[in-house]
Amino acid sequence: QLVLVGPALDPGDLALLEAFTAQLSLALESRQLRAEAALATGLAEANRLRTALLAAVSHDLRTPLASIKASVTSLLQRDVEWPPDAQRDLLETIDKGADRLNVLINNLLDMSRLQTGTLEPVLRAVGLDEVVPQVLTELPEGADRVILDVPESLPRVYVDASLLERAVANVVENALQWSPPDQKVRIEAGSFGSTVDLRIVDNGPGVPPEQRETMFMPFQRLGDSANTSGVGLGLAVARGFVEAMGGQLMVEDTPGGGLTMVLRLPPAEE
Repeated sequence: QLVLVGPALDPGDLALLEAFTAQLSLALESRQLRAEAALATGLAEANRLRTALLAAVSHDLRTPLASIKASVTSLLQRDVEWPPDAQRDLLETIDKGADRLNVLINNLLDMSRLQTGTLEPVLRAVGLDEVVPQVLTELPEGADRVILDVPESLPRVYVDASLLERAVANVVENALQWSPPDQKVRIEAGSFGSTVDLRIVDNGPGVPPEQRETMFMPFQRLGDSANTSGVGLGLAVARGFVEAMGGQLMVEDTPGGGLTMVLRLPPAEE
């Protein structure tokens, strides 16, 4: 039961109270509309990512799987005697296809961890000269086209070594994919003030400035073509990992043409 105490409101006070009530009602309605708009935006984004994921899985994951299946089926044919060289070629196709599937699945899982906020970096002081060479040993292909220039004298960086390795691998694979076959990709590092920069330099076609942020969106691939591999997650995962460790992943032009990806990393306190 509500009991009101006090004199009756005069017309001026009553008008003021009614105006205040109307403003409060509008504010509540506006907040509700913003909440509904945010929900609708989130649902639309989730639907876009789901649609893109289905498209990626239907094409990019099936491509290496198809090559593996075809090679295995050929080797299992009882009425064909494959010479050793042909057997080796088929086995190499299976090996490369399995490596590609592994990269694709890892990127899908990593993107899921980033989007759900379940990624927890384990940060410690590490040397780039310890982490970066390991990337080359795990590249599916193209390691012979990479020039490494990471001095041992560089300051140590405060990162999660495994996440940094994955981020660098994704960026290097992207650089190899877009570089002409006769061109090398350079990985070089240097200390600049309070940060340590790791640069992956290619001489490919480059990317116009207005399209550079699009490169880092999930399931986006610039200049898609039939021989493009991957689900468009490599750079998105790389940036997510670098930012989760307190660093930045930026894009610059390569002098003479091409693209330079800069991983700006926090130095460890000595």
